Amino acid sequence: MKYRETSQLLMPSHKDSNTPGYDLYPAFPLEPGAIGVGIEALADWILAHPRVTLDGFCGVMWDDLRDRLDRVFGQSDTHAAWFPVADCLRPVDEIERLVSPFLGGDDPLFGTRFTGAIEDFFDPESLDRLRQALNESPGPGKPIRILYGCGAGLVEWESALAYLDLPKNELQFRARAGLPTNLGQAHPATPKAAYKRSYFVDWPALGRHKAALLPRLDLIVDTQRLDEPALLSGETLRAGLARMSHNYFRVRPWFEPGPWGGQWIKQHIPSLAQDVANYAWSFELITPENGLIFESSGHLIEISFDWLMAGQGSAVLGQAYARFGSEFPIRFDFLDTVNGGNLSVQCHPRPRYAQHHFGEPFTQDETYYILDCLPGARVYLGFQAGIDPLEFRAALENSFAAASPVDIDRFVQSHPAARHDLFLIPNGTIHGSGQGNLVLEISSTPYIFTFKMYDWLRPGLDGKPRPLNIARAFDNLYFDRQGERVQEELISHPVLLAQGEGWRILHQPTHPAHFYDVHRLEFEHDLELDTADACQVMNLVEGNSIVLETEEGARQRIHYAETFVVPAAAHHFRLINEDSQPVKVVQAFVKPEAVQSLQEEL
Repeated sequence: MKYRETSQLLMPSHKDSNTPGYDLYPAFPLEPGAIGVGIEALADWILAHPRVTLDGFCGVMWDDLRDRLDRVFGQSDTHAAWFPVADCLRPVDEIERLVSPFLGGDDPLFGTRFTGAIEDFFDPESLDRLRQALNESPGPGKPIRILYGCGAGLVEWESALAYLDLPKNELQFRARAGLPTNLGQAHPATPKAAYKRSYFVDWPALGRHKAALLPRLDLIVDTQRLDEPALLSGETLRAGLARMSHNYFRVRPWFEPGPWGGQWIKQHIPSLAQDVANYAWSFELITPENGLIFESSGHLIEISFDWLMAGQGSAVLGQAYARFGSEFPIRFDFLDTVNGGNLSVQCHPRPRYAQHHFGEPFTQDETYYILDCLPGARVYLGFQAGIDPLEFRAALENSFAAASPVDIDRFVQSHPAARHDLFLIPNGTIHGSGQGNLVLEISSTPYIFTFKMYDWLRPGLDGKPRPLNIARAFDNLYFDRQGERVQEELISHPVLLAQGEGWRILHQPTHPAHFYDVHRLEFEHDLELDTADACQVMNLVEGNSIVLETEEGARQRIHYAETFVVPAAAHHFRLINEDSQPVKVVQAFVKPEAVQSLQEEL
């Protein structure tokens, strides 16, 4: 059965601990024997509980799982009575009316965050009848009773509770394969429509539901491998999240081709699938989509990142938790245009626009950190002096209507790029990476709100024109970011903060609109640091490898270009250089003074 459409490899159930270089499956260690693997292991857990609730994420293939479990039960002459919570969903037309206000009408990309709850998708009377049926006498044979499906935890009855999780990249691969992946939909939407519905409706509702289930969860199951699910007890999950929040973590990165994508990622991460034309993005740390991996006795289990923030958000964010709550605020990702093409000419929404139109609590403020580049590479940033906004808009709209090129350099500045440069892109700033760059994008977490004005007349990977958002862009652009102001305000100029024998710390100042700041750590041997009650997001931008040591004694090797996080509750940590040459680590964190100002702004 074809259940995923992608060239990306499925995460293995077992990890080779000797994999050199960039680690595609970074894992946090648990005690030996903590992870179970296989349908038989899940069946054994169910058999130990006569009453079981199997809740789970959208995209879980419930019918397939039920068939596999029934085959195992049949081997021991065990009968299971299955109760699908999906029978209690409201009619499809009612669900469509519920979610429609949040889907942006005909807009192919943007909607508004769902403000309701998962309960809104279900008929209360049907749930009550199901609860009564579950509590009735099981009759002859005393079969195991299994309540199952997305939202099953809403039914109040005494049972063991398991949650069947699914990584969000795998959910998208299943949508591309034509499987239904949205809550309350019996038939699949197109992949783009399914993603928009997921981002704006399903993920917010399910995230709140998962947070409510976490304290009483008995088991979590990773269902990305149909024939080889991985299991972890709820108690071990909660303890593992607590330990992680006081030490370190790396999320599981994932990678996507794109129309402008380059070759740097393919060349520097050879363990990736190579049968793609390019890689445009690496989701290094885009927490709404990334997962976290635990390892035990060589076995792996992946869980969604939101479990960490639901259980340990305060420990992860420290003082910034008062402002961001369970929203992880900082994003790291790679944009690869090395031997590729230019990114679109674009901008991002102003804060009030993002809040009003999309329901986002903060906006998409970005920076471009140049991790690597080819000679002659440039970055588009800021307007030319004396620009006429009406003339620029007319040129863009004529280009869109007539498929004619625009002389972008007439309107937009471009700047030479060199390794370790930092370009500042606060909301409303026109920008785009030119070809030849490997950009480490250090940004606030929102990541889909890109208003493209010009895309060099190229189609998407599907051969169709990519949507442009000229009107939205002109509602948000700052046209005073032009001329000499661009060099002065939007290109960071490093300042020495501190130094000692064999080390120094540089401040690469961000724009006043950015709520996060950036430092660059350079050292020959080792460097001791304190989180200062702020979550530290880092990447090894030069050097082969370092070792991270935390106050609690955890150790983790970090390779070149890997992103890692030291939570606020880790307090003190040490970075040890394993290279014969000095190394460089870029570090981002929420500005202490930004927390209060952001609260006042909202």
